[in-house]
Amino acid sequence: MDLNDYIDMFLEESKEHLLSINEELLKLESEPGNTVIVNEIFRSAHTLKGMAASMGFEDLASLTHQMENVLDLLRNEKLAVTPQIMDVIFSCVDLIEKMVQSIENGGDGKENVSDVIAQLNRIQDPSAAPDPTLGGAAKEVAATAAPELVMDEFQLSLVQEAEKSGMHVYQIKVRIAESCVMKSIRAYLVFQTAEELGEIIQTYPTVEEIENDQFGDHFQLLLLTDRDSEQVKSHLLNVAEVVDVQVTEGMSSEPSQSKAVEPDPAIPETEVKKEKTAEPANSSKKKPRSKSIRVDTEKLDHLMNLISELIIDRGRLEQIARDSQLMELTETTEHLSLLSKNLQEVILKMRMVPIEQVFNRFPRMIRDLAKELNKKVQLIVEGEETELDRTVIDEIGDPLVHLLRNALDHGLETTEERIESNKKEEGMIALKAFYSGNHVFIEVADDGKGIDRDKVLSKAIERQVVRRKEAASLSDQEVYALLFSSGFSTADKISDISGRGVGLDVVKSKIESIGGAITINSTPGRGSTFRIQLPLSLSIIMAMLIEIGEESYFIPLNSIAEITSIVPESIITLHGQKVFQLRDQIVPLIYLEEVFGTSKTDKKSVLLDEVQIVIIRNGNQIKGLVVDAVLGQHEVVLKSLGHYLTRLHAISGATILGSGEVALIVDTQPFFD
Repeated sequence: MDLNDYIDMFLEESKEHLLSINEELLKLESEPGNTVIVNEIFRSAHTLKGMAASMGFEDLASLTHQMENVLDLLRNEKLAVTPQIMDVIFSCVDLIEKMVQSIENGGDGKENVSDVIAQLNRIQDPSAAPDPTLGGAAKEVAATAAPELVMDEFQLSLVQEAEKSGMHVYQIKVRIAESCVMKSIRAYLVFQTAEELGEIIQTYPTVEEIENDQFGDHFQLLLLTDRDSEQVKSHLLNVAEVVDVQVTEGMSSEPSQSKAVEPDPAIPETEVKKEKTAEPANSSKKKPRSKSIRVDTEKLDHLMNLISELIIDRGRLEQIARDSQLMELTETTEHLSLLSKNLQEVILKMRMVPIEQVFNRFPRMIRDLAKELNKKVQLIVEGEETELDRTVIDEIGDPLVHLLRNALDHGLETTEERIESNKKEEGMIALKAFYSGNHVFIEVADDGKGIDRDKVLSKAIERQVVRRKEAASLSDQEVYALLFSSGFSTADKISDISGRGVGLDVVKSKIESIGGAITINSTPGRGSTFRIQLPLSLSIIMAMLIEIGEESYFIPLNSIAEITSIVPESIITLHGQKVFQLRDQIVPLIYLEEVFGTSKTDKKSVLLDEVQIVIIRNGNQIKGLVVDAVLGQHEVVLKSLGHYLTRLHAISGATILGSGEVALIVDTQPFFD
């Protein structure tokens, strides 16, 4: 059996289980005594472990197994849920996600898990954790009691024979300075020194991991030698940048296993509950599962292409029916039109997925950021059931991540500032999605301090984004729109989270690349709202058919502000740019025949008494596209131009007319760059 045939299924299901684990962990954090939630997490972890093991990803299975051991103690109420334990489990889930990501990218799914494994082990067995209150000798015992050094039968027999001949067996824990930049080299020197003293029969982590620098700042080894412990310690401490060596004689012959824990009451993280709480009455209830099958998106895309061809043939048949005036053909064509339209709607719905798939990852992200920034925040998520085309869903995640991080870092005040402003200590960030017309809107709102209009203007003037004399006439919306300028930032200090001014311009570009738009509203002292408008689908769009020379083009309706016609005398030249006045606004003109190099026709000369202008809008900017004729709006199927025509200026794709003619679809964004 070729396991590669199942890798896609493994990845998809792993992501689903990780998503579920993250969701349930967040619930568990607010309801630490709820064993039903722990059982849900345990089931997902157990399934994930089984899948990883069956696919041969042993490291992933091993790490999940260690996490499962801790979850098992929690669900059996041998441990109580504490913030410290939650942090370790969250870290473990992060590593598992990295491993799955590595596998998805063609990697081996390996990560440095030694620290998390050690923390999980300490949770399971507190007696193995170093206690700073213990004396030096006791420290050595505690440190070397870690269960990782497990001998096989051969190594065990080797140790027994050595002990009979008077040799010593030492478990040695070596710590290297955190500032050391080549830890693996120092580890090699430690090994070299140890081998001069005796024979190394076991290490943790493995030699390969240590050589690859995958051991944090410490590692362990098992040494057979005739030297006493002080001599061994003295020699190893002579290796440069080795800051601590703990040597303990002896080695347990019992393999490491999950033990029933005898928690130390002095350690609050592992507090044991004395009495079991009653199982909630609904513990036996299971989540209802919808009946569904997995379909590769490529198959849906192929089906969509077939429907597109059907729609094109439908248009041709309608044309033939009109020309032939045959009643039977007309009736059959109308029936075919009805069927194809219904079929088209069904396929479009099949491509629609709930935006919940994107929103689900944000509660965890906000939780981690809030802890990092030491802010209290409540995330309100609404409209997760709102559906969008799969392509839009894939593209909208990163912009939302940036907006949410900005809201938390810059939008919300610190707890002290909120108290001084008579606000609730806990800030609020709302993430909402809803339908309006043929669009979906997503809002990221916060109840923070709002945007400082004067500060934005001052920065914009300083960076020459806007001239001082123009600044006074700008509306609030126009001032806030300056935040989308490249490299613009009003942050007083740069953090790892935001403030470098390399985000909002990218957010805007990303949203516009999928046919969307973004606006900002803000009230000083009450917060800000970023509103994103997105098309329901990228596959079928409403567009205006225009003619330039002998060629037909489509301009998406969502880019068009209005259509007008003017006399040629209205066009003037201003600073070398053809413009005309539309009401009280000067509109720059772009001649599409020059942009696309289309040939002129005699028909154009006849129509020169009137110039057709399609006014396009991007934010607060407008421009006029000069065309020969406007032929009406159509619902068109957007088709890719393939791999050979990927960089055509101001063209986003193509479609096919009912006559069989190919018409290019104009991308208006480059006209504003």
